[in-house]
Amino acid sequence: MHPLLTSVTPQDGHCLLLEYDSGERRVFDVAPYMTGSWFGELLEPSYFNCVSMLAGGRGISWPNGQDIAPHELYELSIAV
Repeated sequence: MHPLLTSVTPQDGHCLLLEYDSGERRVFDVAPYMTGSWFGELLEPSYFNCVSMLAGGRGISWPNGQDIAPHELYELSIAV
């Protein structure tokens, strides 16, 4: 079981700064996901910046329903 998110902050370069209840800070690169018409919406900076946490710190999503699984966020991010 991975720790729960406490915050998500958009960063330059299509990255997200993730903070967890364990005190960990990690950076996740969203760029590989930004393909096709649906996930391609994330290429628009103002839309990308609308990312929010799901209830209970279980993940993230954008207004049109794009999301990334919590285990991917944790396992594919880099500790900072």
